[in-house]
Amino acid sequence: IVGLALMGRRRRRVPKGLSAILEMFVVFIRDEIAVKNIGKEGIRHVPYLLTTFFFILICNLLGLIPWGSTPTGNLMVTAALAIVAFLAIQAAGVQQFGFLGYFRSLVPQGVPPGIREFILGIEFIGMLTKPFALCMRLFANMLAGHIVILALLGLIFVFKSYFVVPVSIGLALFIYMLEIFVAFLQAYIFTMLTAVFIGMTRHPAH
Repeated sequence: IVGLALMGRRRRRVPKGLSAILEMFVVFIRDEIAVKNIGKEGIRHVPYLLTTFFFILICNLLGLIPWGSTPTGNLMVTAALAIVAFLAIQAAGVQQFGFLGYFRSLVPQGVPPGIREFILGIEFIGMLTKPFALCMRLFANMLAGHIVILALLGLIFVFKSYFVVPVSIGLALFIYMLEIFVAFLQAYIFTMLTAVFIGMTRHPAH
């Protein structure tokens, strides 16, 4: 990630090669994720969103290298990412409304006492379930693909037949190629949902 950041800082009139690909991702995350889901003030969240996207993507792809492992297939890693996302989401709300104003914005105006506390409790639960969903979604998707590949290759040893080998390896290669797509998709989904939650915090519906 540090290497990608240093590469992105190189000033070139016309980016080439890997720099052009990197710029494409940066512009996409800035315009299509940050600005569209948060608004113009989403520009200030672009560094965090870029770091999240590339960190998850690299971790996902590491598991596709022979003898490599997928850090995002570890619940502790995805939990840490979810905690950072939770802090970023709450910080955006506090930055927008102030500390007390942020918590007042969680409840619509004019709600009578009793119901106000009930709604506030639901909002607190919602604060926790959003990052929890991000954590479990990423963990489950990255772990599931590897389990399927291992299960398909395990069929060779279960049936102990050469006839199973081409079918098993063929299906495993198909899932492997699909995992490359999933690696990009899950990085995009985690980043996009984080931006959506930040936007919801800065611009509550009520």
